[in-house]
Formats: sequence, C-alpha cells, structure tokens
Amino acid sequence: MKAGFVNIFGKPNAGKSTLLNALIGEKMAIVSPKVQTTRHRIKAFLNKPGEYQIIFSDTPGIIDPKYKLHQKMMDSVKGALEDADLALLMVDANDNFEECDAIFAALKLKVPALLILNKIDIAGNGKIAEAEAFFANKSYCKQLVKIGALQKLHLNKLLAVIVSMLPEGLPFYNEDDLSDLPTRFFVSEMIREKIYELFADEIPYHSAVLVNEYKDKGNIIKIQADIIVHRETQKAIIIGEKGTMIRQIGIQARKDIEAFVQKKIFLELFVKVRPKWRDNDLQLKEYGYQ
Repeated sequence: MKAGFVNIFGKPNAGKSTLLNALIGEKMAIVSPKVQTTRHRIKAFLNKPGEYQIIFSDTPGIIDPKYKLHQKMMDSVKGALEDADLALLMVDANDNFEECDAIFAALKLKVPALLILNKIDIAGNGKIAEAEAFFANKSYCKQLVKIGALQKLHLNKLLAVIVSMLPEGLPFYNEDDLSDLPTRFFVSEMIREKIYELFADEIPYHSAVLVNEYKDKGNIIKIQADIIVHRETQKAIIIGEKGTMIRQIGIQARKDIEAFVQKKIFLELFVKVRPKWRDNDLQLKEYGYQ
C-alpha cells in the first residue's frame, strides 16, 4: 500500500486545476481562462483500495502579492510545499520557460519533483523539444512527463510514475471521501466560477462568495450566499438591469451545485459591498482565507 501528498505548483493558467479534475474524475476545482481563478489549496483524494491513496493538492498560481488576499494565496502555496511527498511542477508548453524556471528554483524544494509539460496537443512548433532540452539538467527535475490535461492525454502514464514515487504507508483519509473540505466550500466556488464566466476582467478579481446557510430539508437543500464586492458600481453590475445578471449566476450555479450534491436546491443570492475587503484580515478570515 502506498500513500502520500502530491502537490501541484506552477504559474497561473498552467492547467493545475484541469489536471486535478481529470485525475480525480470529478470537478473538484473551478476552471476559468482568467488567471488567479484558484485562491485556495484544494485537496482531493484518489483511492485504489489496497494499492494507493494519493492526496492531490491544487494550489494557487504563483504570483507576486499585491494584496493581503494574494499573500493568503501564497501562504497556501507555502503550506503545500511543507507537507509534499512529491511535487508536480506544471508548465504550459507555450509559456516562457525561463520564467517557470525562476519560480521553480525559488521554491527550494526538499522533495522529489516531476516536471509536467502540459498542453502538448496545442504546443507551438519545436516547443516540446525545447522544453525537454531546457529542463533536462535542472536540479529539481527528476523526470519530465508530457501531457494534455484538458484532453486527458497520457494521464495513465503520469499516474503510474506518481505511484512509483510514493512512499509506502496506510491511507491518511477514509477511502470513501473525495476531499477534506466541506460542501459549503465547493458551493461557494461554483457560484464564484459563474462570476468569472459571466463578467469581464475587473469584477471576478474584486468578488468573493460567502455561504451563510446550507440546510438539508430532506427533499431539497436551501442555500443562501452573499456575493461580496468592494464598490457600489460593482454591485449594480452583478445584479444587472432588473436583476438579470444575478438571476443568470443563480441559474447556472444551481445546475452545477445540484449535480455535485445530487439533490434539488433552492439558491438565494445577495450582493454586499465591503470596501477594500482584499486587504482586511478580519473579512478575509470570514470569507475563508485563513
């Protein structure tokens, strides 16, 4: 039996969340073309009873913090570095390899690492060979594995390499569990994902979601959540003319939440203005950024 923590690191939009979802076979992390979609460390468990338990962690893309929110995000990256048994260093095949190298070298890893070259199905001419040559002699790169996370290319090969590098041990978590995070967390993330999908650049980065009520009433689950923004003008945009936009958020989020909890839900959304919440320690804690 093998068991261990396999934590995924990389720049924003390298495909970390897409890889996590593909490996687990469930939508554990929200995905968006916009950078900084992932704000939390998200653990998800892949179990094969009697053979292995892999505790994967998706982490926020590594950035230079501009707000306390960003610092909390980078703190979660630091926490993932400290308990990893194996690191997956993820690189978009079309990205700047020098920039990726600088980030990975700065991590000062104390555990083995795999270099995961993602998006090989859309790599530019010569980029795959260039990456193989560039990363071959890097001290942090024990092996390079080429994948296409979105198309699920070579994931079985990657999984076999991961299992071969895991330490022996008993499972850390119940083998029926998918994560150690509460359902409320995933609900808030699904609502936030719709904000990323429906609104332009500014709104998603200035918003957060707080689930205030989650009550299972037997045949239906009642959920009440606040969408947090930091300007009145943003509140008006989220609500939309005659409530059209907040209604769209609710309709689209409800579909995903019902698929996740396997039950009908009643979803009630409000918009609250909290000026400069991204730099307020108390508010960040309230919204789940520990």
